[in-house]
Amino acid sequence: MLLDTASLYYRAYFGVPDSVKAPDGTPVNAVRGLLDFIGRLVQDHRPDDLVACMDADWRPHWRVALIPSYKAHRVAEVSESGPDVEETPDTLAPQVPIIEAALDAFGIARVGVAGYEADDVIGTLTARATGPVDIVTGDRDLYQLVDDARARRVLYPLKGVGTLQVTDEAWLREKYGVDGPGYADLALLRGDPSDGLPGVPGIGEKTAAKLLDAYGSLAGIIAAVDDPKSKLTPTQRKRLDESRPYLAVAPKVVQVAADVPLPAFDPALPQSPARPEMVDALAHRWGLGGAMSRLSSALRP
Repeated sequence: MLLDTASLYYRAYFGVPDSVKAPDGTPVNAVRGLLDFIGRLVQDHRPDDLVACMDADWRPHWRVALIPSYKAHRVAEVSESGPDVEETPDTLAPQVPIIEAALDAFGIARVGVAGYEADDVIGTLTARATGPVDIVTGDRDLYQLVDDARARRVLYPLKGVGTLQVTDEAWLREKYGVDGPGYADLALLRGDPSDGLPGVPGIGEKTAAKLLDAYGSLAGIIAAVDDPKSKLTPTQRKRLDESRPYLAVAPKVVQVAADVPLPAFDPALPQSPARPEMVDALAHRWGLGGAMSRLSSALRP
């Protein structure tokens, strides 16, 4: 089980009231929400391995070099030496180090790699895995990893974190008319304002799905642009032709990496907290006794 940690703690932050505070008044709603969500996942799914995948770089320069608008609207401060600073709610940013400390105290593997997003860590771990993989994320970009033949599915939280939509190929085909890899092509054709991806003008989700159904893939669509006998409308042909520079680089930006140089780590689900004294200290310092206790109980076999 692979957690897209940032997308989940964002969900927790907006799903748990900010009246949940530490004794000193610091909001800890995202921390409590995430810990309870992980406890629920462990209880319901009991994975052999559990990895909290982290954004060591939320906007990698190699993606920005290809599409400069990539996530540009979310930059709070440009950094010359490291990752740009992302716009984050004032009361969420201070909770992230507490989340990281709690994961470490429990012994839940936490993996991030400089120059890569959590999505890329997830893509690499999914490519390496020899058994079934459940990816837990509130980010539809990861639908591209769905693969029934290899038992890869996405668990997408609805209404907070209590209900999960199980995303497999049948669900993708019914909703979007594509399989996992086809979703990446659909996303780059349609564009994604939340990630600063312009897409192809005039081609929305339904048109993109129809084109992929007719021509099979982005490469097939490009071939159809070059084929005067293809059934593209004149407007579609013109817009796709004018978008060639974008379409040449967008796949590398949209597709998650499968070759991230991961550090050595133990992914095994802990059966008890690795550092109980640290769990107790965090529980006391941040008023998280209930959440810490519930996760400890969920971990016990």
